[in-house]
Amino acid sequence: MDLELKGKVAIVTGASRGIGKAIARELVNEGVHVALVSRSAASLDPSVAEIAESASAGGGSARGFPCDTTDDASVKAMVDGVVKAFGRVDVLINCAAKPSGQSRPPKLAEITTEEFWDHMNTKVMGYLRTAREVAPHMIRAGSGRIINVSGLGARVTGTTIGSIRNVGVAALTKNLADELGEHGISVVCVHPGLTRTEATPGVVAAQAKAQGIPEVEVEKRMAGRNLLKTLIGAEQIAYVCVFLSSPKSVAINGDSIGAGGGMPGAIFY
Repeated sequence: MDLELKGKVAIVTGASRGIGKAIARELVNEGVHVALVSRSAASLDPSVAEIAESASAGGGSARGFPCDTTDDASVKAMVDGVVKAFGRVDVLINCAAKPSGQSRPPKLAEITTEEFWDHMNTKVMGYLRTAREVAPHMIRAGSGRIINVSGLGARVTGTTIGSIRNVGVAALTKNLADELGEHGISVVCVHPGLTRTEATPGVVAAQAKAQGIPEVEVEKRMAGRNLLKTLIGAEQIAYVCVFLSSPKSVAINGDSIGAGGGMPGAIFY
């Protein structure tokens, strides 16, 4: 299937590692010119070089744009820089967020105001900032795709801050879809579950030590949370996001899509 992405321009935030990096890699392999966004050039440069070196012959490219998505001026400067470099923005994939799910979430008495607002400012308001800056460019072009990477914490309890921020991203997604649809812009939310990234070995080792059990047992328990009984990899989330970046996925708009291998017992409709 030709995803009709060759030659398009995409911004991927949180792209120096994890799911964001995997998404950037797959977009480049589809022939997309990708602006990788993260807080510092020091974190971006190795990822940009790695993606560029491993890219297929599809004509895509990778370039780093340092940006703090918690800051209005930084986001505006980043988007202006991308447009100056590539001429337009066809796709925005928001993936910049504070880490979640790598340790025991705080209980009510342990949640601080500072931590709560840090998560909300980075993820929910950060996603809003980038969408706000790219929307005028997409409106002028009469088309665009915005994908907001959230998380299945929106659908289950157990992490108060995680659930609130992820529900917020889902609500932001639907509001943007309703507002921007008449301009040919679609907006979709993707909810990964527990996902294997480069941080996973360290998480597994720490949990194994804390619980006094073998690392293989920790991995088995983590994988057992979904119907497939296997940890979904960052590249598998990337495949979903790349398809959603394509004009071929125009029928999907304003929705939140679970991408965690299936949740036992739950029905979503």
